[in-house]
Amino acid sequence: MGYITSEAAGRRMAKAVLIQRRRSYLRENVFVEITVWNVPVSLRGSAHEFKYSMALVADGDCVLRYDNEAGKGDHRHFGAEETPYAFRGVEQLLADFSADVRGWLRGNPEG
Repeated sequence: MGYITSEAAGRRMAKAVLIQRRRSYLRENVFVEITVWNVPVSLRGSAHEFKYSMALVADGDCVLRYDNEAGKGDHRHFGAEETPYAFRGVEQLLADFSADVRGWLRGNPEG
């Protein structure tokens, strides 16, 4: 029979810590919303201890999103397309998301 060590039990009982939550308007009807948590146990499908969601919303539609929902792992949505994302740390995640946001803004000057 397997027993939970006190260290493992402590990690399960620990609470998630909010690292960042913000909404920033880039244009009148365009904003980014970023939420990053440090979680005590990795989400199923992710090999790190972060839970995140980063979205670019234009005119009420989510046009770009990076997230790691349980079971799906790290991935990116660009329009209707969903692709895996290679997580390499929170700083790189923010840099990659920001680069995609800048690209979308350049390609959608009126959006």
